[in-house]
Amino acid sequence: MTDLNARVGEVTERIAERSRASRRAYLDRIDAAAAKKPARKRLGCANFAHGFAACAAGDKEALRDGEGPNLAIVTAYNDMLSAHQPFARFPELIKQAARAAGGSAQVAGGVPAMCDGVTQGEAGMELSLFSRDVIALSTAVALSHDMFDAAVYLGVCDKIVPGLLIGALSFGHLPAVFLPAGPMPSGLPNDEKSQIRQLYAEGKASRADLLEAEAKAYHAPGTCTFYGTANTNQMLMEVMGLHLPGASFVNPDTPLRNALTMLGVKRALELTALGAAFTPIGRVIDERAVVNGVVGLHATGGSTNLTIHLIAMAAAAGIALTWEDFADLAEVTPLLARIYPNGKADVNHFHAAGGMGLLIRELAGAGLLHADARTVWGERLADYAAEPHLDHAGEVVWRPAPETSGDPSVLRGAAEPFQPTGGLRVLDGPLGRAVIKTSAVAPERHVIEAPARVFHSQEALHAAFRAGELDRDFVAVVRFQGPKAIGMPELHKLMPPLGVLQDRGHKVALVTDGRLSGASGKVPSAIHVTPEAAAGGAIGKIRNGDVVRLDARAGRLDVLVDGEVWARRGHAEADLTGSHAGMGRELFAAFRGQVGAADEGAAIFPAA
Repeated sequence: MTDLNARVGEVTERIAERSRASRRAYLDRIDAAAAKKPARKRLGCANFAHGFAACAAGDKEALRDGEGPNLAIVTAYNDMLSAHQPFARFPELIKQAARAAGGSAQVAGGVPAMCDGVTQGEAGMELSLFSRDVIALSTAVALSHDMFDAAVYLGVCDKIVPGLLIGALSFGHLPAVFLPAGPMPSGLPNDEKSQIRQLYAEGKASRADLLEAEAKAYHAPGTCTFYGTANTNQMLMEVMGLHLPGASFVNPDTPLRNALTMLGVKRALELTALGAAFTPIGRVIDERAVVNGVVGLHATGGSTNLTIHLIAMAAAAGIALTWEDFADLAEVTPLLARIYPNGKADVNHFHAAGGMGLLIRELAGAGLLHADARTVWGERLADYAAEPHLDHAGEVVWRPAPETSGDPSVLRGAAEPFQPTGGLRVLDGPLGRAVIKTSAVAPERHVIEAPARVFHSQEALHAAFRAGELDRDFVAVVRFQGPKAIGMPELHKLMPPLGVLQDRGHKVALVTDGRLSGASGKVPSAIHVTPEAAAGGAIGKIRNGDVVRLDARAGRLDVLVDGEVWARRGHAEADLTGSHAGMGRELFAAFRGQVGAADEGAAIFPAA
């Protein structure tokens, strides 16, 4: 086995030491829960009868009188989200597989699943980040009946997988397997879609043109094919050992997808405390798994949302992850994938080029992954350097991942990366701390120094663009967008106008305490600025005309204002009442009051 990279080892040890007390307390808690075992055979007769009253006859007998395991299904199904629509068929498949394995399965509960693609730029987007913690709470409610020996989790998109994992880790004594749905087939190429969006922003394409392009891009059941948060989630679940090997990017409603789903159920039942391979999820997600997730994020140029979510997910397992850990791992992790918006390819092209199996083999071979990390499939992540196929009998078999990429413009080996360091950087300076996704930004734009133009909403920037006020070099400062202010929405509607101005030859950048996520594009953007403006952060002190310097190479975010002037300057204020009511936002006042900072996971739950 290849020796572990020294930096990866150092960061892992540092996380373990920092987390020693909280991790020990977590493991003691889940060990105590495991010792009690499911309560269903200890429940009062009326309680127990409620638990199996609606089951089919055979399942009712198995639960009432049998000794086989019972599996919880926690599902994010709805048929509005293309990524989650395939889950409609999963419960029956899961129940069939459970019966065949000598167990039973019940839909323990559903969790909400909203689509950021639908809510972009709308009021509903201000609930998006908070939906992650609602999903975690909903998962806990689903499992609270204590009828189960293991669980499978059905979720794909932005906040759904992180929320499910946080909830699953609160029941960390239960084995867990995550069952993905897969990406939709490729549609209109992402670069063509992006071009139509930009033409529409310039008034050179009609709304009908734009809608036609979007409908050709998002055209079928399955995950959107660009490398946003949803597909980054799938990569993470595999590299962290919670999927079956190679399961992440198999298309929906195919024989291989169905076979992997049913095999995942069989495996979940094999991992229960009733058998010899007991593997609770709280033991799978350890410091090694968390570091593997961060390395995978860097190596693929994944979604910036995960710089928030991974911290919250790790904290749910008693592990204290920081942005410094992300930054240090980025320095030694090469960028091995170019998937839109970091390239022209989509995730189907990535999968065809060698996909997760090749990626894991290359990273492990370079000593950048903990290849010995525990997984739901076996004892070593190294076993995931494989890809699934169906044999002549329709059974899943694995072949070794290909030795070389099928398309080096999409996926490369560690010896010939697209760039020597990861696609994310952490910025520090007098404005606070921020994250920038560099993998999609041209190297000549990694340093931008220009006067600030300050906005308190996306709409205000759009109005200035339409009025012709932004046809120059500038840094757009869009503040009062953080979690305490308005729930930290994604700000993708900023990208078309800023992209237009950049293409006209202007030096343009974005600085914001809001989010952009996996669709962060070619405009250099310092996002997740913390402390946020609503918490008294220095971003609230910037004035129009202040020179801001964003330096992704040096990891700096500076404002070039005389120190004495800066020290005397007060903070701006913003009337946010319009974002605190309507579209359900009034119900989330407690979340806005409780939420932590972006670099602490932006969660309502305590940090590790």
